[in-house]
Amino acid sequence: PRRVLTHSSKHKQLKTIKMQFAKVLVALAAGAAAFTAPTASKVSKVVVRGENPNEDGKLGAGGMADTRDPEPFVNETDKRQSISQAPSFEEYLKSRQ
Repeated sequence: PRRVLTHSSKHKQLKTIKMQFAKVLVALAAGAAAFTAPTASKVSKVVVRGENPNEDGKLGAGGMADTRDPEPFVNETDKRQSISQAPSFEEYLKSRQ
């Protein structure tokens, strides 16, 4: 017994095939997006003054900029920006014991 398709069942079958095709296309597009290169982030720039930065005393031995000014500084308008006197190495070692 051969199954005879009516116009309505042909229409439903065609609609199902189209939906499945659309699902496959969406899945392929999503999969392809996973393999795209990430966007490049902006590179930060460090500005160093002076012709030889090491003569200025701004770079450490490893070439990195020093993050602490050894001179104590008190900002009267905003105490959070003040720099306190750093302990000596001996005081630091004593505090670790």
